[in-house]
Formats: sequence, C-alpha cells, structure tokens
Amino acid sequence: MKKIFIALLLLAGSFATQAQDIYWETNLNKAADVAMKENKPLLLFFTGSDWCGWCIRLQKEVLKTPEFADWAQKNVVLVELDFPRRTPLPADLQQQNMQLQQVLEVRGYPTVWLVTPTKKDGKMNLSKLGSTGYVAGGPSKWLEGANQILANGKSMDAQAGKKS
Repeated sequence: MKKIFIALLLLAGSFATQAQDIYWETNLNKAADVAMKENKPLLLFFTGSDWCGWCIRLQKEVLKTPEFADWAQKNVVLVELDFPRRTPLPADLQQQNMQLQQVLEVRGYPTVWLVTPTKKDGKMNLSKLGSTGYVAGGPSKWLEGANQILANGKSMDAQAGKKS
C-alpha cells in the first residue's frame, strides 16, 4: 500500500512540474505571428544562458516559477534570445539575436523587453513598451514591474487611438 501511495505521490508531482513548464520560442517571426494572432505583446529575454550569473538567477527566481508561468500564459508570447559562450548557435539564430540586440540597444544581461509586433509589407516592426532586468524580491516583485510596463503600453495605445 505504501508503494502505491508513493507512486501516486511521485506521479502527481511530475504533473505539477510539467504544468510549470512553459515554451520559449527562439524564432522571432514565429513568435510574432502567434503574438499578433493572440493579440499579445512579445516578452524578449536577452540572456547569456551558460555564463551570465544574473540571467541564471532571474530564471531560477522568476522565469521558472509557477507564478510566472501563469502570468506569461495569459499575457505574453515568450522569446529567448540567447548569447551563449560555450554552446554554438545556428548562424541564422545568432544573426537574428545580434540584430535584435542592436535594434533594442541591449547593453547588458539579463535584459527583458516587452514589445508589440506588427507586420506591414512583409516587414516586422516592434513597438517598445518597456524593459527590465533582474529585480530582487522574487516573482511577485518582478511581475509587478512587468504589469506596470504592460499597463503603460495599453494607456499609450489608448492615447494613440484617440488622436487618430
């Protein structure tokens, strides 16, 4: 009986862990298509996954928590833009990441940009909503800042709509 109980407990634990897993797209065009279809902004996570201590800490303390997973599923489409030192990236992915780093003037890691994608004549435009990085205080403090960026972006959209 104990073995069955332990097996059920482990099984339940594995479902809980799976529920926390979220999908990070690496292809900006694919992510933008999803974001426009779902009417959500993109969350662009600039990271040095295999060398940046603050990036690893942000992932551990915020980005891999159930609170973040719930928030992200409702509010954004996730894109990871990695700049690893030990793990080679495909050339097209490396070029995409470097181009976005230049466009958004990313100077350090981790940097998280919230942007709204639009496409016109086959070209993508990213409207900047705001950026953040590592914030001490766990997921609730980080999400508070992210929600403020999203709220400011919505108020700017509403003002632009009134001017039209």
